[in-house]
Amino acid sequence: MKNERYIHTPLIIALVLLLGTVGFMWKFAPDSAVTTMSNENEDKNAVSTAAKSTNNQSSSSDSGKKSESGQKKEMLAVWVPYMSLSVADDPGEENFKNKFDNIVSTAKKHNINALIVHIRPCGDSMFLSDYFPYSHILTGKQGKDPGYDAMKYMIESTHNAGMEFHAWVNPLRIKINDTPPTLSEYSPYSIWQNDDDESNDRYTMEYDGGIYLNPAYPEVREYIIGSIKEIASRYDVDGIQFDDYFYPDSSEDYDQAEYESYIESLDGADAMSHLNWRTSNINSLISGVYSAIKSVKSDIVFGISPQGNIDNDIEMGADVYSWGSIEGYCDYLCPQNYFSQKHNTLPFNTAVDNWRKLVSCEKVKLYIGLGLYKAGSDADDGTWLDSDENIKSQIEYGRSKGADGFMLYSFDYLENEQTQAEVKNAMNYLSS
Repeated sequence: MKNERYIHTPLIIALVLLLGTVGFMWKFAPDSAVTTMSNENEDKNAVSTAAKSTNNQSSSSDSGKKSESGQKKEMLAVWVPYMSLSVADDPGEENFKNKFDNIVSTAKKHNINALIVHIRPCGDSMFLSDYFPYSHILTGKQGKDPGYDAMKYMIESTHNAGMEFHAWVNPLRIKINDTPPTLSEYSPYSIWQNDDDESNDRYTMEYDGGIYLNPAYPEVREYIIGSIKEIASRYDVDGIQFDDYFYPDSSEDYDQAEYESYIESLDGADAMSHLNWRTSNINSLISGVYSAIKSVKSDIVFGISPQGNIDNDIEMGADVYSWGSIEGYCDYLCPQNYFSQKHNTLPFNTAVDNWRKLVSCEKVKLYIGLGLYKAGSDADDGTWLDSDENIKSQIEYGRSKGADGFMLYSFDYLENEQTQAEVKNAMNYLSS
């Protein structure tokens, strides 16, 4: 049975796309020239340990809750992935609320002060959106109305517990392998593929079994920007976070047609490389999202959590050098430094040093993403098994480098037999 509350969506989408094109000249060239991706002068921009030493025990954060003394707390967040939220196998409002209440109480017990909650894993939504269908994790079927506002409940529950709520969004991903099993007829992919307008058939791109929004098109970037502004306008979120899923791979095949159109539009002028062109598309998207959020409420922070390996980020079109050094892209970066301190190719401490040098803009915070899920496992050639104080040591090192806080991946490992000793040691250190 169709979700009747969603019948208006195709018309709204058409209107949004029409309005989004006003003021744009049709072209494939980027909205702005790509920022040179280099780390020149990193050494002089690096924050010295001495200058940050006063923050080692209580590093400040724009997004941290204030303590009784009025000082802002160090960020200690946990990611809550869609798998942890899913009630697809047993749908219902009470079941979902009970599940989320457990997440809140467990996080609170471990002194977490912010939840990074996965509200858009696959071109979907945890609320009635004008852009994306309801997520399958609420009912087992994408596009089906769950009958309640899961987003509203999660935010209220989180705030009532004294924690911040950051909405975690996959910016481009619509489908990966069999997730979700079936796309809704209200998915942008379904609408654009099934309408009579051939010009929007390439608004999505397919690669290795996945479907992604195609940021080569100004209309698509505006669509994504509009969907983020919708979140900021409708809900009392403290932050919005993009994760590391930008272009799916360095292969040039899946958007070759758009790149060739961009070259043709230059009429013989020098063209950017395929990678720099992609990077410019993403930079246009990121700066647009930042501006849209701030136009709604300046206090909502916009953060990005890229891969910990900077080279990998660059290959995906993620210009982390610019994001960390120039105001107007994001409020914080939280690299996923899921490496042991004895990692063979990229040890944790080396990764932190790299990111500390990279984040040089005073208005961009540096949080460190910690791979709690690896603690107590044989990951990274068994190097996590050498100690049960890996996470504690990583927090200690991050503090010594002036990190503004930490985010743990993921919620399911806060209370897990595999990570029990690591969590205990880390929490004891944080509370000492």
